Formats: sequence, structure tokens, C-alpha cells
Amino acid sequence: MSASTHRWSQRVTQHSDALTLENKVFKKRDARSIAQSLKRSAERSRRRKSTPFRSAMSMLNFYINRMGRNLTPTRRKVLERAKVSLRELFGKNRDSATAKRR
Repeated sequence: MSASTHRWSQRVTQHSDALTLENKVFKKRDARSIAQSLKRSAERSRRRKSTPFRSAMSMLNFYINRMGRNLTPTRRKVLERAKVSLRELFGKNRDSATAKRR
């Protein structure tokens, strides 16, 4: 595998067309601060094609999915809590969203 194809996911997080992320945002230890940083980035972005919430959640999910098995259980917990915090910051209640679909 060449170097250019091997690290495509790293390029996406660093040079995303949708969001300009704070340096090392996914390395933070506090889930709330990760969520706040993603929210700030999403709200400031003029390049995103979706709502700020969807852009921020998409970037977080992208990072979790790309790390896959390389994520430690502790790190995964922090990032999953960041999803919950992100929903709270944007005033999204997951229970009511799933209830509407039924």
C-alpha cells in the first residue's frame, strides 16, 4: 500500500471540507470538551453541507469508525460519551428522535 492511500482517513480529519477541527481534538480526555470543540467547529464552518449537529456527529462517528479495533476500551468510552454530550449541547434527545420514527 502506498503512503498516499494508507493515510487517507488522517487527511480527511485534518483537511475536511466540512469542518476545520481544533488540533488533537480527539485526543482530549474529557468527553464534554470534545463535544464542545466539535460544536464550535461545526457552527463556525461555512463549508458544511448539512446542519451543524449532523456535521459534528458525522466527524465524530467517522473518527470512531476509522480507528476501529485500534481504539482502547477506555478511549471508546470517552468518545461514546462525547456523542451523548454532543446531543445534549445541540438539544437533541435521542429517545424522542427514535420515538418519532416509529
